[in-house]
Amino acid sequence: MKLPNKVSSLMKVTAVGSMVAASITTTALIGKEKTAIGSEKVEKPIKDEFTSPKEKPNIVYIVLDDAGFSDLGSYGSEIKTPNMDQLASDGLRYNNFHANPMCSPTRASLLTGRNHHSVGMGSVANFDLGPESHTQARIKPEAATSAEILKENGFSTFAVTKWHAAPLHEITPAGPFDNWPLGQGFERFYGFLESHTDQFAPELVYDNHMVEPPEKEDYHISVDFVDHAIQFVTDQVSVTPDKPFHLYLGFGATHSPIQVPEEYINMYKGVYDKGWDEIRKERFERQKEMGIIPQDTEFIPRDPEIKAWDSLSKEEQELYARFQEAYAGFMTHTDDQIGRFISRLKEMGELDNTMIVLVSDNGASRESSNGSISFLNYINGNPTETKDLIAVKDKIGGPEVRAAYPLGWAQVSSTPFKNYKQSLHNGGTRVPLIIHWPEGINEENRGEIRTQYHHVIDITPTVLDIIDVEVPETYQGIKQMPMHGTSMTYSFENSDVPTTRIRQYYSIYGSRAIVDGDWKAVTYHKQGEPYENDKWELYRMNDFTESNNLAEKYPDKIKELEKLWYEEAEKYDALPYEFETSQVRGYINPKAVNNRNQFAYYQGMEHIGTYAAPKIQNRSYTIMATIDRKEKKTDGVLVAHGDHLSGYTLYIKDDKLVYEYNLLGTVYKMVSKEKVPVGESTIQFEFQKTGNLQGKAFLMINGKQVGEVEMPKTFKATLAEEGLDIGRDMLRPVSPDYGKGKDFKFSGKINKVEYHLMND
Repeated sequence: MKLPNKVSSLMKVTAVGSMVAASITTTALIGKEKTAIGSEKVEKPIKDEFTSPKEKPNIVYIVLDDAGFSDLGSYGSEIKTPNMDQLASDGLRYNNFHANPMCSPTRASLLTGRNHHSVGMGSVANFDLGPESHTQARIKPEAATSAEILKENGFSTFAVTKWHAAPLHEITPAGPFDNWPLGQGFERFYGFLESHTDQFAPELVYDNHMVEPPEKEDYHISVDFVDHAIQFVTDQVSVTPDKPFHLYLGFGATHSPIQVPEEYINMYKGVYDKGWDEIRKERFERQKEMGIIPQDTEFIPRDPEIKAWDSLSKEEQELYARFQEAYAGFMTHTDDQIGRFISRLKEMGELDNTMIVLVSDNGASRESSNGSISFLNYINGNPTETKDLIAVKDKIGGPEVRAAYPLGWAQVSSTPFKNYKQSLHNGGTRVPLIIHWPEGINEENRGEIRTQYHHVIDITPTVLDIIDVEVPETYQGIKQMPMHGTSMTYSFENSDVPTTRIRQYYSIYGSRAIVDGDWKAVTYHKQGEPYENDKWELYRMNDFTESNNLAEKYPDKIKELEKLWYEEAEKYDALPYEFETSQVRGYINPKAVNNRNQFAYYQGMEHIGTYAAPKIQNRSYTIMATIDRKEKKTDGVLVAHGDHLSGYTLYIKDDKLVYEYNLLGTVYKMVSKEKVPVGESTIQFEFQKTGNLQGKAFLMINGKQVGEVEMPKTFKATLAEEGLDIGRDMLRPVSPDYGKGKDFKFSGKINKVEYHLMND
């Protein structure tokens, strides 16, 4: 059996830790004794394929966010995903493919082919611990991305995506832009830079500047993303048809907020009334029937944190069913957008010669045990009460709620595995992978399942293998680290050939795991405890659901694998342990634009991301604005940070100065006792910290106190998902009292808005 000509002569295995790949044919792999990657070198065959760029396939990465292993129809779900399922039917599905357990590390590894600590993404891009750290929240220049390498080899490069691979304190209209997509090899970009955004009112960036969402009544970001992806590709194919393209299409779905048009939620009315226990069993049995999991896979018990569905009240069941109806609708809506993109490729005659890699960035999210109205409830350790969720049940999935589903449905998404995102068991790392490439995958192999163990660092090496491009020794004068991944092309033809990936380490927040051949060891670290006290678990790799911990039976193997983990961690810059969340959550890189106590903003400044705004949490501070009102009806927002669910705003309405602080539904509000005068005046808000996360606030006009309020509780972590505006409130309004005018823009003149932060 041979692969199509464009692939058969390109079979080689990229050596882990070596710049030069060993080139071997699929035939040579079959029946060969399994050896360490790169241990045998075969002379590289002379190639005559791909002599000009037009003969190279287009490369498309499609990334889902927080989608669990079982969430696609082709992986056992009842959720309707016909377009992704068609890609699986016409391509290959992998059931032993792994990502890193959180999104920024996975995205960095996907784009570079290297391990996430090595390239500077030891955690999510929220945390930037500085240039000497492996948690820099950015991709090091020593690790050129797929876009940079492919652009140098004749490809056009586009990103329409969630990025989350640049320090969040850099999300400002003044940059710096080096770590944004255009600074990482992409020629065009449309998307958002943070971990998530409102699906109906997103914080958008076009190339290197902030933009507002299109004013459409039925706007949704997933539709907008595919509109732009289609536009970018159509422009490319129309003007330079001989040039291949590389597109990174990454959706906000299905990360919270779970938001989707109501008609998609209605598609699933009643489907989830039977509850998470029954749905998980059904998915498990369907997976066995499909062959996506082995027939002898053990069905693991319900997570002890999750209540039995039958033990819930009728009101609770109706509430939780609504969460999953919205989640399923969200996934189907995303599938429809992927279908639109695929249809466009087909119309232009580009589908057959486009390699599509579809993957999730980590396992299902466990970031809300009971379901929540906002992701910030999780970040701030402020779970939403069930009664409050029931009160907004019919709004879940819509624009007024930034929903995150409860843990019971996360375990369904993880079927058949245990644990979730941020975990090093399979529920956190084993994700769906579909590869679709009609010209590169023989017809007789299409629709098959591949069981070889592989990792997200193997995707870009596979692409370079296919287009016959070596990793550059230098890029823009900077010496490049080798690829850590290995090509997967050998698996396109044969399901039985042994994997070429023998070993992979994992590390997140001090917890660790390692895969070595037939074995996997994993340990979870409790912050503040000595690492030598961590207890390791041991599993055979053929134990699909990691049901049988063999640590007590094979203590010597545990010691061997723990030693091996340290060797791999040293090799890939995962040491020393530097990330204890409690120690770094409030850390700001000294070079960050908001690592200072004095700020002066001017009217007309574009939107600033929430992590780039002044850090006012748990400290005394003053906001002072000098303004000019020409007449009594001059009103509007002076400063606003946040949205309808959290944040603060200072505005003038009906001649009065108003301040509101929304702590996830608890609102502190002051309205001035006196009117704001016409003409020039100085407006001041002052917060005096009186204890941990508490204080007293004052309003002043021209130095005279005109308002006061006690604030017994304030945000301890991120105070808003939406960022900072001066002279307007661009997206979701912080206050419902603004009225119907768009963004309640201040109609007078703001000379300056100053922040003065104290170090108490």
